[in-house]
Amino acid sequence: MSHPIAPVDSLAAWSFAPAVVVPVLAAATLYWRGWRTLSLRMPERFDTRRPVAFMAGLATIALALCSPLDGLGHDLLQAHMVQHLLLMVVAPPLLWLGAPVAPVLLGLPRAARRAVAFGLAARPVRRLSAVLAHPGVGWIAFVVAFWLWHVPALYELALRSDVWHHVEHLCFFGTAMLFWRPVILAWPARSPWPRWAMVPYLVLAEFQNTTLAAILTFSDRVIYPAYESVSRLSGPSPLQDQSLAGVIMWVPGSVAFLLPTLWLVVTLLAAPAPRVSEAAPKGTLT
Repeated sequence: MSHPIAPVDSLAAWSFAPAVVVPVLAAATLYWRGWRTLSLRMPERFDTRRPVAFMAGLATIALALCSPLDGLGHDLLQAHMVQHLLLMVVAPPLLWLGAPVAPVLLGLPRAARRAVAFGLAARPVRRLSAVLAHPGVGWIAFVVAFWLWHVPALYELALRSDVWHHVEHLCFFGTAMLFWRPVILAWPARSPWPRWAMVPYLVLAEFQNTTLAAILTFSDRVIYPAYESVSRLSGPSPLQDQSLAGVIMWVPGSVAFLLPTLWLVVTLLAAPAPRVSEAAPKGTLT
């Protein structure tokens, strides 16, 4: 049965789901407690830009999941696309720019911090962490989640079921955190790949983003039938809505990949050249 879009009701539909609000507030509290200490110990590494970035990342998560976007996403593909971009290419880089690992751990109560440190030191956990932190794993997980959840059958399953909708968002956000980690490489992170490898890493990710965006933009049929069941007294048709969603994925989505690519290129070009070892034979680089 079709149901009409109610823009006024949707715009008023801010939600405060405990599954979102509690973790966001807890993360903000722990980070702030830890950052206050670290900003005194290492002010050059933990200046005020760190908490600004981290809190902006948390605010982006709240905007994506608690704002009217969440309700509008069931009626408009373009709203759902904005929500996905916030979770995949806006919030994760901002969170990593906050270098959150040390502040959050330090913000824990002492007993909890010791328990977490003990757990992280366990060999199975260290091995799993090493696997998840590998850039190749992060890239593949990000791309697989991106394409898998845009398959019509799974996409519509997420629209019909709140549980699967939450699973979809968790997949998008979790894999995006893995993807952006080696790009930002916030202290104390290390990467097995050289920094220049992040340029093709981002370019290839942008290529697959553009591919799906082009499919949505130029398709002559509605890919997700659920949006055809929405009664539209005004606004774009389902096909126009789909094209607009493709443009949103294409333009802002591409910018989210291209800006850090440009930053990396400029940073690498500006880096000082390796020094020639005085002990090495003439003409040999260390």
